[in-house]
Amino acid sequence: MNQYPQALTIAGSDSDGSAGMQADLLTFHAFKVHGTSVITACVAGNSYGIHDSVTMPLSFINQEFKDLADDYQVRAAKTGMLGNSDLINTVVDNYQKYDFGPLVVDPVIITKHGDMLLEQDAFDTLKAKLIPLATLITPNFYETQKLAEMEINNDDDMLTAANKLKAMGAKNVMVKGRHDSDDQDEVRDLVLLADGEHFWLTGQYFGTDRKNGTGDTLSAGITAELAKGTSIKESIKLAKDYVDRAIQNEILVGHKYGPINHWASEEIK
Repeated sequence: MNQYPQALTIAGSDSDGSAGMQADLLTFHAFKVHGTSVITACVAGNSYGIHDSVTMPLSFINQEFKDLADDYQVRAAKTGMLGNSDLINTVVDNYQKYDFGPLVVDPVIITKHGDMLLEQDAFDTLKAKLIPLATLITPNFYETQKLAEMEINNDDDMLTAANKLKAMGAKNVMVKGRHDSDDQDEVRDLVLLADGEHFWLTGQYFGTDRKNGTGDTLSAGITAELAKGTSIKESIKLAKDYVDRAIQNEILVGHKYGPINHWASEEIK
């Protein structure tokens, strides 16, 4: 029983299938890991934007955690958008109660364009309670600046910021470089590991509006590999490569900001 690798996404449901839980489950499937889910919210939206959302009752979220723990052997998990302080506290309480393996925290705080997504009290709760549980945290450029309380202007700044996030309790840190300008030709991400090793992942910048779910997919790919027992370093590299190919090989879905292509790496073992 339970011999097949199983992973968990703790996130909201996006009705257009481009991000959130849908992107996570598509990624788990692509990495050949069985995906389970704790749904925290439902979002009504499409390629033009988000138009409504509802948060699941906390009692329902608690039941989801319990039912998975009673039956499945989840070997790694990830978080996505957690919209308020009560919800974050509920996720933290359940993650401390049940063993779901390494935790990848995708801190959905600020969009890749710099727009704030969380109220201040939720941000404070995430910083104080969720980040210390993280095996890996994967903030984007603007989220890193917000968490580290500093501007990032060069490579040294990014490494300083990564160390600040590590000091908050995250064992490993992946800081995603800026990718919001059509003038750039590459994207550089920084990885800082628990043992102090750090390295850069440099990839081509793809000027496309088919990028919805990029952050979700990256963290989900890492989670899937961790569920299979892959090292954190190799998990990050494999997930990064998958995301690059998923962006490069576009699919035309929707009219404006479309999803990345989760079929772009069919050869994953």
